[in-house]
Amino acid sequence: MADLSKAPIPQEEIVPPFSRFIAKFTVLRGARRELWLTFLIKFLIYTAYSVTNKTMVLWLSKDLGFSDQAAGALVGWVWAPAMTVFTLLAGSVTDAVGLRRTFFLGVGICTIARTVMVTTTVPWLALVCGVLPLAVGEALGTPVLLAATRKYSTTAQRSISFSIIYMIMNIGYLAAGYIFDFVRQLDLRLSFFGFQPTAHQQLFMVSLAFEIVLFPTIYFLRRSADERSEDRQLQDRQAHSLGMWRGLALTVRVSALDTARLFRQLFAQSAFFRLLAFFLLIGFLKAIFLQMDYVFPKFGDRELGLHAPVGKIAGINSILIIILAPVVGALTQQFSAYRMVVIGGAICAAGVFVMALPTAWFESMANGGFGDWLGHGYLRLHGPVHPYYVMSAIYLAIFSVGEAFYSPRVYEYAAAIAPPGQEASYGALAYLPFLVGKLLVGTSGWLLAIFCPATGPRHSGMMWFVFACAASIAPLGLLIFRSYIRVPEAGRAD
Repeated sequence: MADLSKAPIPQEEIVPPFSRFIAKFTVLRGARRELWLTFLIKFLIYTAYSVTNKTMVLWLSKDLGFSDQAAGALVGWVWAPAMTVFTLLAGSVTDAVGLRRTFFLGVGICTIARTVMVTTTVPWLALVCGVLPLAVGEALGTPVLLAATRKYSTTAQRSISFSIIYMIMNIGYLAAGYIFDFVRQLDLRLSFFGFQPTAHQQLFMVSLAFEIVLFPTIYFLRRSADERSEDRQLQDRQAHSLGMWRGLALTVRVSALDTARLFRQLFAQSAFFRLLAFFLLIGFLKAIFLQMDYVFPKFGDRELGLHAPVGKIAGINSILIIILAPVVGALTQQFSAYRMVVIGGAICAAGVFVMALPTAWFESMANGGFGDWLGHGYLRLHGPVHPYYVMSAIYLAIFSVGEAFYSPRVYEYAAAIAPPGQEASYGALAYLPFLVGKLLVGTSGWLLAIFCPATGPRHSGMMWFVFACAASIAPLGLLIFRSYIRVPEAGRAD
């Protein structure tokens, strides 16, 4: 019989657990410069986007004169879905024309659109020349970030890179929340040659400043990073030789053909439709994430008082995600993305039900030490602390734990099952859950009018109960239909 005592001990068992944990992060040592630039671009894009998102509903109602229902419909059924649809199309465009060009095009469109939103309060002009082009510009940037993260990271760096890029997104959200509260509370009365921007236009000006900073950042991405096939390079040279306008027309035509070809390939793959089903279910979780921008500002003003620090409240989620996302990502690398999404989704759905509970249950906590620390310490409130502040903090803490498990892995799942050369196309699909979530949030105007009106009796707990039930559909659906939905992930046996 063989002497088992002399069998070699696996190297992983020799290394102390703490050292193995630290090693999960040190895989980024020596990462390509483009990966770090991708992280910076992610921060700038999402800070600008989040400031705009938090401001959008209030701007539509107070500056442009739309009702709760109309503002909710415009945000949930026009602006947000348009951005998602354009994102789905932008993925194939990115695969066809390259990362760097798509970055520049998206930032250029966003800069023009934000300038329009800063300078006009004419409803049709703001919507047609501001909001709609902004949706296109934002869409061009989102799938590129996912494709760039996969392209510039190695297999060993992939999981932690997606966790870090999700952490950076939340740093942007956190910064945006503080900016949102700060600018609103300043209530400045500025004047530029007779132009007097409202508080919401001032917030759009901050977003515009972040957008402008993106230009030099993207410039430092090496041109060699946009690798092309030889025939594609030849077509580019031909385009330049034919003159600017003819060359541009040829480039657009070739890109359109490449995009159509990529979409035909996507529809021919069984994994594509299974991924669609996966993302449709995740959309019910994203509705909860989106309500912090589209519902919470008005809910806060009505239940907690005008100019309630809703940005700092939402910041609780961002702070926890900044801490939890890389840690959870490092500790769960060995598990499949699908499994982590199911676990995280269940935790998220459970947390939302806290907001549907009676506020009387949390009055003692609001009047105790925790309420004092939260309200008077973190939020800098004066006077009594409303139970909804405590409930929001508990809900966001539970939700953040679940989000750290599931949300970064959603993007990884899309990248992990993508065929070579179609990373951006599949990465763009990772934003499909936002379409479902935004359609659900589009009903927020009616929910606010019914359960949390500006005047009259309020029953906000019922509104939160609707959101909680919707969030529960995701983990239940992923469990029930897992035999159909789940697709093998590259590099994982599980």
